[in-house]
Amino acid sequence: MRAPRPCGVCGAAGAAKYRCPRCAAGYCSVLCCRTHKERCLPEPKREEERERPAAVGQLFPGGSLNRGGQQAGESEELRGLLLNPHLQQLLLTVDQAEDKSSLMKKYMQEPLFVEFADCCLRIVEPPEKENILPE
Repeated sequence: MRAPRPCGVCGAAGAAKYRCPRCAAGYCSVLCCRTHKERCLPEPKREEERERPAAVGQLFPGGSLNRGGQQAGESEELRGLLLNPHLQQLLLTVDQAEDKSSLMKKYMQEPLFVEFADCCLRIVEPPEKENILPE
């Protein structure tokens, strides 16, 4: 866990225990929260991202994970998984984490995350057709 940052309003060192839901600025108290709310200007990109989930095509532009005939943007299974709010939160947490590797190991214990990873792997490396003789 990260150490608290200085309060963005009063500047108290290591006291920013709370975050603004609109712009993610840190503050330390109710008084600082009220002061911050009066002058808060959300970052446009973050606000836009929260309003609508990313489309599969935005995550994999141009089907960059296209191997074996199927593009990631064409996968209905992947599209369905990415609509799950819990999975969206897990992916955002991994994306924002400093130690992504250990967090990935932890999340690989989550059945939903494993299902997502397996779906991605099937797109990137489709299973080879076994026992089929060339014509």
